[in-house]
Amino acid sequence: MMDELMNQFEEWPNYLIKIKDLNWETPLGEGKWRIHDVVSHIMYWDKYFFEAAIECILHGQELTIENFDFDQFNQGNIELGKNLNKDDLTQLTLKYRNGILESIKSMNNDQILQVYTDAEGNPFNIENYLRDFIWHDRHHMSQLEEALNRGDVVNTETL
Repeated sequence: MMDELMNQFEEWPNYLIKIKDLNWETPLGEGKWRIHDVVSHIMYWDKYFFEAAIECILHGQELTIENFDFDQFNQGNIELGKNLNKDDLTQLTLKYRNGILESIKSMNNDQILQVYTDAEGNPFNIENYLRDFIWHDRHHMSQLEEALNRGDVVNTETL
């Protein structure tokens, strides 16, 4: 079960490599985020969970996950991402996702299966986290694929 989830959680970094030559400034549709925004959005979520949950579990510390305004978090992270060029954003995205993957792989079975308590007293476990973010990744990958299929996104080599 966990091996399958871990393989699915690796789909995003593999997809990121696949889309690296696309024009990331292209919006995914009218009024939609750009590819750069989507990548930034996912990277900052990975950074948040890596620092507030996965690293804490790995080192036997209390989780610092808190509920907050997701829309505000997303918008703020898109703005932060605008300060990163494509290569830097790609490297950070791979750093945090691979950090999560490697950290989980290094955990013992008890650490992986345990239900933890976040900073607000809510339950957190790695399996549910992976399931939620696999869905999240696939949601954004399908948006990217739809834009590609419509011809809305072009390869930078064809510009």
